[in-house]
Amino acid sequence: MAQTSHGSASDKMSDLKDKATEQLSKVADQAGNMANRVADQGREATEGVQEVAGNIKGAVDKSVKDQPMATLAVAAAFGFVLGALWKS
Repeated sequence: MAQTSHGSASDKMSDLKDKATEQLSKVADQAGNMANRVADQGREATEGVQEVAGNIKGAVDKSVKDQPMATLAVAAAFGFVLGALWKS
């Protein structure tokens, strides 16, 4: 009878081990899926920033070509504002 209860305890431990392994596998899969989603969102954000930077570069190039003095004045004003913000 002692062997039966020992076998039963061993079976329960084996079941617990299997359940724990299954749960850890699920958690690992969920973490992997979340990491993939975050990576995808990061790539999308990077693409968006690159697009905006390209648009700004094009606008600045056009402004420098069409109105160099006004562009210089805007750049100087922008630098002054940044300097004032940096100092405070």
